[in-house]
Amino acid sequence: MGDGARRAVGAWLGAGRALADEVLGVSGDVLRAVASPGGVRGVVVETAWLAAHTVLYPWGVLEERLKPDGHFRAYRTDGLPPRQRGLVVSAMDAAGTPIVLVHGIGDNRSAFAVLSGALRRRGFGVVHAVNYSVLTALTGDVRRSAALLGEHVERICEQTGSDRVHVVGHSLGGLIARYYVQRLNGDARVRTLVTLGTPHGGTLAAYLLSTTLTRQLRPGSELLSELAEASRPCRTRFVVVWSEMDQVIVPQRNARLAHPSLLVEEHRIRDSGHLSLPVDSRTLRAVMSAITRSDDEQNHPIVPARTGSPNAALTEGHGSHSGLPH
Repeated sequence: MGDGARRAVGAWLGAGRALADEVLGVSGDVLRAVASPGGVRGVVVETAWLAAHTVLYPWGVLEERLKPDGHFRAYRTDGLPPRQRGLVVSAMDAAGTPIVLVHGIGDNRSAFAVLSGALRRRGFGVVHAVNYSVLTALTGDVRRSAALLGEHVERICEQTGSDRVHVVGHSLGGLIARYYVQRLNGDARVRTLVTLGTPHGGTLAAYLLSTTLTRQLRPGSELLSELAEASRPCRTRFVVVWSEMDQVIVPQRNARLAHPSLLVEEHRIRDSGHLSLPVDSRTLRAVMSAITRSDDEQNHPIVPARTGSPNAALTEGHGSHSGLPH
């Protein structure tokens, strides 16, 4: 065997060992998280939500239509219970700005059955979940999906009379929304983008299937490198929620987001599975806090979680920061 071949084989073996060490290290971190009391609870919630989601999935295939009442429906207080009326009165702009929910790969709007209902009960008047094709995993492309999301946002703005929207994206949905905001001038429309368990840095799980889409989700892919490039300042405020027990984003830290042109607020949850992130109560608090503070330009201090609190989330950030109250 020549020197060149030996070097190539050595490099290949070295990369394989490094990947194996990374996977083993990540597996150890996940096992330690699962072994904690909060981790046990997280596994139970993940399993229960998987069962419930399976039942809800056929319902989620149906497209959700905007109510015909128009933009001002969100500002009416007659007929609202006190809890909803309080939000409309105290944060009218937040209550009336449409919230667009974008699901993950192979999923549909049923992923947000809990989150959308909770937001409506708290007084947010226009909460709309979009569907994209279940074949996205095989034939999809993040760039094309981002352009279609932009068209959908334009229709929502036209039908509601709103100039801006908030977007919440789970998993792949967060990456699609990020591309729209960061590369397709979507920051002119999106005031706040909340991503839940989104592979901003890619995921090793994408190597399990080789399609156009999954290749875009691999660490160091052309698409992710494009998003990491320097760009003009972005007007959208990012809120990133990620979990140390995420079994789909591997390594879990790849769901974090750091970019010099983006204002990012980060919330780390220690013990939530990937599928149950949209139903986690801490996620709901993060989403509500982000949306109701969307016009607050002040910098907020980092508020770390109380040690030993089973439901605490440790908050970190880059750029414009904010912590959840504990």
